[in-house]
Amino acid sequence: MIALMLAAALAQTAPTPEAETLGKRLAETGTLAAVLPMIVAKDREALVAEHPDWSDADKAALRATADEVAKAGIDRLMAATGHAYATRLSIADLRVLVAFNESEAAKHWRAITPAAVMEAMGKVGDINFKEEAARAFCSKTGKGCPTP
Repeated sequence: MIALMLAAALAQTAPTPEAETLGKRLAETGTLAAVLPMIVAKDREALVAEHPDWSDADKAALRATADEVAKAGIDRLMAATGHAYATRLSIADLRVLVAFNESEAAKHWRAITPAAVMEAMGKVGDINFKEEAARAFCSKTGKGCPTP
C-alpha cells in the first residue's frame, strides 16, 4: 500500500513534457550556459599546455576531442538542470523565464557575462572563502588558528 502511495505521489510530481522542454530551454539560455564555454576553453588550453612537445596537429586533435567531450557533458548538464527547473517551477514561471532569457536584452546580457565575470575576478583577485572564514573565526574567537 505504501509503495503504491509513493508511486502515485511521484507520478503526480513528474514534470510534463512541456515543463521538461521549457526547463531545458531555460537551462540552455541561463548564466551557467553562458559561462561554461569560458571554463571549457580554460581547461582545454590548460590540457594542451601540458603537452608542449606535441605537434600542432596533435594539439588540434586534442582540442577537438576536448570540445567533443565538453559538448556531451554540457548537454547532460543542461538536460539535468532543465529537469530540475521543470520539477521546481510552474509552467507559468517557466514560460516567463524562457521568454525573458530568449529576449534580445537577455541575449546581450549573456554575451557580456563572461567578460564581466572575468573583469570582476581580475579586480577582486583570488577568493578562498574557507580560508578567509577560518581566519576571521580565529580572529574573533582565538579558536581554529593555525599552529605557528
